[in-house]
Order: sequence, then C-alpha cells, then structure tokens
Amino acid sequence: MSSTAGRRWGRPAHEDGAGWAVVDVETSGFRPGQARIVSVAALALSDDGNVEKSLYSLLDPGVDPGPTHVHGLTAEMLEGQPTFGDVVGDLCEVLRGRTLVAHNVGFDYSFLSAEAELVGAELPIDTVMCTVELARRLDLGLENLRLETLAAHWGVTQMRPHDALDDAMVLAQILKPVLVRAQERRKWLPVHPVGRRTWPNGRVTHDEFRPLKALAARMACPYANPGRFVSGRPLVQGMRVALAAEVGHTYDELIERIVHAGLAYTESVDAFTSLVVCDAAAPEQGKGYQAGEFGVPMLPSDEFLQRLDAVIGGSAVEEFAEPSPAGDQFALF
Repeated sequence: MSSTAGRRWGRPAHEDGAGWAVVDVETSGFRPGQARIVSVAALALSDDGNVEKSLYSLLDPGVDPGPTHVHGLTAEMLEGQPTFGDVVGDLCEVLRGRTLVAHNVGFDYSFLSAEAELVGAELPIDTVMCTVELARRLDLGLENLRLETLAAHWGVTQMRPHDALDDAMVLAQILKPVLVRAQERRKWLPVHPVGRRTWPNGRVTHDEFRPLKALAARMACPYANPGRFVSGRPLVQGMRVALAAEVGHTYDELIERIVHAGLAYTESVDAFTSLVVCDAAAPEQGKGYQAGEFGVPMLPSDEFLQRLDAVIGGSAVEEFAEPSPAGDQFALF
C-alpha cells in the first residue's frame, strides 16, 4: 500500500530532481476505462531536459478508434498493432524514477492508470507535473496556454498536432526553456505526488489525480492555530490562511507554499481565520470582503510569499491534547 500522505507538494525550480518522463496519449474518447488509448509516446528526460530514452507505439484498442478526424488513426491502421499490455513493460522503464509530465497531466495520467489496471500492471509513477499549470505560473502574456501556442512562443516547430509522438517531442523541447524561466523567476514547479494501493488479492489501483485545491482544505495541519496574523510580526505555523479570488498567483502555487510552510489552508473565512491573501485594497465581494466583516487581516500575495521564507515554528497539535491518566480503564457492566 502507498499513499500521498506526508509527501511534498511542489518544489522550487532550482532544486535538483530525478528527471522527467514526458508523455502524450491519443485516445478513442474522453472517459478513462471506457475509451481506450490508441497511441502512446513517452520520452525519458534528464533533469535539465535532455532526452535519454523513448517509446512510441500505435495500439490496437479493441474498440472503435473514435475521433479519427482528430488523431488521424483508423481501425485499419490500428488492427494488428500491439496492445497496451504488450508495451506496458517498456513504458514502465521510461517512467521509472521520473516525474510524469504532460500538457493537462490529469488526462494522460488517468488514461495510463486505467489501461494499466485493465491489464493488471502497476505504473511506477510517484509524482506528476502539469505543464499547463507550470506555464500559467510564468505570466507569459499569451492568448491561451494550448500546446501549439506555447510551441510558437518558444520557437518550436509542431509538425503533426494530436500525433502522440510529435506532441511529446514538442512538449519535451518546450520543457527546457520553461524550466529555465521558472528558475529565473524563482517559481515552484507543480510537482505533485500520486500513490498506488495494493489490495490483499494483489490487485493494484492508482490514485485519481486531483488538483491540490480540491484536497488541501481537508489536509490535517500538524500545528495548532495560534490565532490572527499581526502586522509587523512573522507568520506562525498553524495559522489558517484563506485565498481571495484577487491574487496574482495560481491557487495551486500558493497552496503548495502554504502546506510546505506548515500553515493550514482553509476555504472559508470566519472568526478562526488567521489571514486572507488578497491583492485588492478594498474588495467588495468574496473572501476579501468577508475578511473585513470578521476583522481578519489581509496580505498581498507577493508579500505573503516573501513572508513564507521566515515562518516561525508553531506548537504541535499533540501538545494541546490532554493525556489520559496512566492506567485508567473503563468497563461497561
């Protein structure tokens, strides 16, 4: 059994990692487990983005190939091609020890894990990174963050859009300058943990990929809430922090930093909220407005991120729990 509990969400771009596995899949539809993968490409990259090994294959999905007008693959082209079970061993060798990277990684990861479970295989994926989220953090000033738009921005030639191998190669070429830009701007990479569960019968299931925002409010904070933030004083571990809509950073980026610093993320503003991060001076709605109603202090997102480098230690929750008298036993008669 494995779990994401206690694992780190995000990491500074300047920190070394174990490398990347850039993946793209083309599918017969949009629902993993029902639709199937019709082609897969995976490129193993070093931590600085150089290709070290690769895998590409058309796959016989055993079903109608779906939107041929998108991926260009017909039933005749796929008949007699390997199945996912035929290539999963080689795919695992590309993935092993690396962070899975894809453009909208939730889509590719969910299809890969669904296919693996259908053939009784375990994918050695412990972390994933979405390049859509990473590009969003870089404030590139682009009209959108589609792969073709990013390719044009970085001067990468895209020959065959929606071809798994071409898309993976384009993404691999984009990744190198994106990682450099992230280091230059001192950004955190959205490297998120995923886990697997091994059941008593030996079957393996892979975690569903869910954005950090959907999980963070339910993640236990190991520190007790010390109360409200006071201007001029440092942040303290255990403080409950809410995010207003008016912030200049993505929610996942801010929440990664909140969790890493030992603060508690909350989706509500109430009397127990320590701080609201908000870039608007006088918000007229939402959490920023609620902060004013409850008298909760606010900080702009840039200042908040700077203060995260000097968070002081909090009191562990266990220190506030009243221990039971030694030897006490209770019985029902």
